[in-house]
Amino acid sequence: MSEAARTYQHFREIFGGEPRIRPGRSRSRAARETEGSEPFTPGRDPKPLGAAIDALTAQLGWTGALSQQDLLSTWSEIAGEEIARHSEPIAIEGGVLQVRCESTAWATQLRMMRDELLRAIIDRHPSAGVDTIRFQGPDAPTWKRGPRSVPGRGPRDTYG
Repeated sequence: MSEAARTYQHFREIFGGEPRIRPGRSRSRAARETEGSEPFTPGRDPKPLGAAIDALTAQLGWTGALSQQDLLSTWSEIAGEEIARHSEPIAIEGGVLQVRCESTAWATQLRMMRDELLRAIIDRHPSAGVDTIRFQGPDAPTWKRGPRSVPGRGPRDTYG
């Protein structure tokens, strides 16, 4: 093949003509295009770092866990400053957001506001997977319910 014919074939290959088959090449053109290893192929443009991280978290299945942690860290923005001063989100387990309150009065008031808070959470963090909210008072032992409950007055009954 003459030099002119090789140049013509090369230009034709580069500018959209039929590709010539080269010996020793085992990968198909479709495989090279999907990998994006050729210059000027689709998918080779630089992407913003945020988009790359979002794609990585979606690929690894981290979106739910990251959204839950974001919800826990932005509780004051979701609930408001006053509510956030008197309550603290503890964890999200099985679709239930557990919130510890400063007093039983605050827990009771927040139970009445449960629907509003849940709506704000779902609007802001839909992938967090929160279905309901459980408000609990301060850490104080209770013998009314739970694994340590006993009939009668409970462990305080020393004359029983």
